[in-house]
Amino acid sequence: MEWIRGDTIGFGSFGTVNMVLPKTGFSKSPLMAVKSCEVIDSVSLKNEKEVLDRIGSCPQIIRCLGDNYTVEKGGECYNLFLEYADKGSLADQVTKSGGNLMEYDVRRYARSILKGLRFVHSNGFVHCDIKLQNILLFGNGDVKIADFGLAKRNGEEQRRVEIRGTPLNIAPESVNENVYDSAVDIWALGCAIVEMFTGKPAWNFKPGTNLAALLIEIGVSDELPGIPPELSEEGKDFLGKCFVKDPKKRWTAEMLLDHPFMAGDDDIVSLNRCEEEEEESTSPRCSIEEFSTSPRCPFEFPDCVSTQSSSVPSFSISSPWDRVRELACDEAANWTISESWITSR
Repeated sequence: MEWIRGDTIGFGSFGTVNMVLPKTGFSKSPLMAVKSCEVIDSVSLKNEKEVLDRIGSCPQIIRCLGDNYTVEKGGECYNLFLEYADKGSLADQVTKSGGNLMEYDVRRYARSILKGLRFVHSNGFVHCDIKLQNILLFGNGDVKIADFGLAKRNGEEQRRVEIRGTPLNIAPESVNENVYDSAVDIWALGCAIVEMFTGKPAWNFKPGTNLAALLIEIGVSDELPGIPPELSEEGKDFLGKCFVKDPKKRWTAEMLLDHPFMAGDDDIVSLNRCEEEEEESTSPRCSIEEFSTSPRCPFEFPDCVSTQSSSVPSFSISSPWDRVRELACDEAANWTISESWITSR
């Protein structure tokens, strides 16, 4: 399809995201978004394309619709085409709900994410950055995992010491041993569920918190993320299976799908409550706010981001404490290296 770049709907350090418009003004192709960046900076986008091609089609995974190269403003760009999620991200939905979701909706969203993770893991990959900003919603009720730029093969050894993903969702074994296998996605899912239910991150850290203190809390201490006391007993037990320090004892996606918290025969996530109330009444259409805040920053840390460090050399780690010392310093965490999205729908 011949196409032109439409309105910008987001951007991050990798580049921009735009709507795709057919050049002829009409096309039978589905609505698409295009992620674009300069070729020299396209490692993450090319990795996303490769991973999506390899894992194949799944109803709970965003579809890749191809890629190409263009020359724009004198430079060569790499473009990755993805299906367009017309309802935004799950982070948007939590914000629209006033900061939290009902447990019924949390359970149904979590079930869809788990089905997607089961598929990803069964095909030998790890997402490495599960969070509300990377779960996209569609008008037909579909819920899909997106943003596979940091994804990797399960069991593949890390070449360097790094924080891969979002710090507040990072698993203990990633802090201590630089391990990013399928179990890290389950830990991050637990963090995402807490945030869905409370509107706050699972770890109670404020802006300016020392990064070393955060990593020690996650990796070295005996502390676990906070489980909301208002959650049902099934929900608390479910999160307990996600927040197991030993990744070998942490439940898998397959096991969690059989947990009582996931019980239910309806896999279609309900539309946001604003739309439901509109259908049940004759009142005018509810006003949907447009958000200028970044959907990659869920934590009350305005610039807290997913990162994949490229500046730390490879070396062996003798202990978790040594690992933390290499990942952090005594200064306050610097969240300004950002893949922040600025939503402009």
